[in-house]
Amino acid sequence: MTKVLVATDKPFAPVAVKGIRKAIENAGFELVLLENYTSQEEFVAAIGDVEAVIIRSDKADKQVIEAGSKLKIIVRAGAGYDNIDLPAATSKGIVAMNTPGQNSNAVAELALGMMVYYARGFFNGKSGSELMGKKLGIHAYGYVGKNVARIAKGFGMEVYAFDPFIPREEIAKDGVKWLGTVEELYGTCNFISLHIPANSQTKQSVNYSLLSKMPAPACLINTARAEVINDADLLKMFQDRKDFAYLTDVEPSNKAEIEANFKAKFFCTPKKSGAQTEEANINAGIAAAKQIVNFINNGDRTFQVNK
Repeated sequence: MTKVLVATDKPFAPVAVKGIRKAIENAGFELVLLENYTSQEEFVAAIGDVEAVIIRSDKADKQVIEAGSKLKIIVRAGAGYDNIDLPAATSKGIVAMNTPGQNSNAVAELALGMMVYYARGFFNGKSGSELMGKKLGIHAYGYVGKNVARIAKGFGMEVYAFDPFIPREEIAKDGVKWLGTVEELYGTCNFISLHIPANSQTKQSVNYSLLSKMPAPACLINTARAEVINDADLLKMFQDRKDFAYLTDVEPSNKAEIEANFKAKFFCTPKKSGAQTEEANINAGIAAAKQIVNFINNGDRTFQVNK
């Protein structure tokens, strides 16, 4: 019998686990749960006799992959997949997948929620400002970016987007203003919402040169990955631009220094929260389970990321 492991140090919501179990067991497979584990060694020990694994932000590193002697597929329940060692998986013929779009609304709502929180002075009781009429730039117009645009337009924001991989016409049909360069995006918008993946082209790419182009007052929102930000340049922006604010769902390496000196312009969620909704749990978890079933039974590789 095919065994499917769900390895989550941050467990899915119970209702999501129920849906995952139903999808797996209806296919005649066995579900194994590893929840709230506290060391990578526990993950390594649990993966030895399973054919498939579902993870969230858990690290499917080389050690885990090499321990999976029967492993055929890893599915990351979410969009980002930099927590999977793709070269290690590929070298062993293991398929790696993500579940794009399943938690995009949850992440988008968090981005707009943080913008409201900041615009109202972190609810400090003093007069704040409104989002209506403000210029919002969306850096990468994928699933999350599209949802950010939809919600922001509801607030009456003027929405712009840059994405070299999305046709101008597709962005324009959503009522979003297309911009041809990332420099133009940052030079135009007071708010920038980041949705780029962390890869060799994007890591450290959001730097002082780019951020300093933002008109005052400037606010950067990051619900993507910490690695895309140059943290030293981020600190320099705080030092040089009293109007600059940073709202993030991923902790910068110099968080303590920023928090100590620029608390009024900085907010970081205590724990990564973008996909932490019951609905996103359900959507991504069940999608992951169905993708495993379709791959094992039908060879479906639609969402494979290590082609």
